Amino acid sequence: MTPGPGRDRTFGALGALLALYLVVPVAVFLVHLGQNGVAGLHRHGFLAALGVSLVSASISTGIIAAGGVPLAYLLARRKGRAAALASVLVQLPLALPPLIAGILLVSVIGPYSAVGRLFGGRLTDSLAGIVLAQTFVAAPFLVIAARSAFGAVSSVHEEVAATLGLGAWARFARIALPLAAPGIAAGLLLSWLRAFGEFGATVVVAYHPFSLPVYTYVSFGSRGLPAVGAPVLASVVVAVAVATLAGLRR
Repeated sequence: MTPGPGRDRTFGALGALLALYLVVPVAVFLVHLGQNGVAGLHRHGFLAALGVSLVSASISTGIIAAGGVPLAYLLARRKGRAAALASVLVQLPLALPPLIAGILLVSVIGPYSAVGRLFGGRLTDSLAGIVLAQTFVAAPFLVIAARSAFGAVSSVHEEVAATLGLGAWARFARIALPLAAPGIAAGLLLSWLRAFGEFGATVVVAYHPFSLPVYTYVSFGSRGLPAVGAPVLASVVVAVAVATLAGLRR
């Protein structure tokens, strides 16, 4: 039974309402920006915070790629309770409020924990702390996307390669990885974007040095909306650019 015209209009209206809700805040912000100018562009700390977020998000994404792609491949190829449990645990950071994620991390890497003492307390309030917080919250985006990409690759290709004498690593690197590359690339971009915009866990683990979201929060709290034009604009531009690239990679 095909939907009738009335049902199509209802679906269209509901979709349009949500799309409007998602777009209007950005549009209104840009209108205000055009009327009042970009405030905070030359304010002390803005460029430093932007640099911290760009660098830390890139480092986090590299770490996520190194461990997340092999993990996603194993989850896509393995079956059973262990694989199912691992899938749930990998997705857990998505279900946790970022603030709670930060508290969990502090319990492991905080200055009074065993790991924190081992590193002399340098895993918090440092670039390393920001990277650790970003990696924790952003990793599931890559693992989920890469697992779906590997799952869409027929195992027949690897079975044929195995009959030709290719080992497990060669089958992964020469067969599965190239075929799943578009999905993996999209997942990496989304992970980078999530890391770049991370606030909740970061503000608990590493309040200093300021990342761009933390800097924006502090500026907004002390000076109000007129003071955060530049960091908000930078975040919007980066988000649009990376989301567009991720969409093209799918």
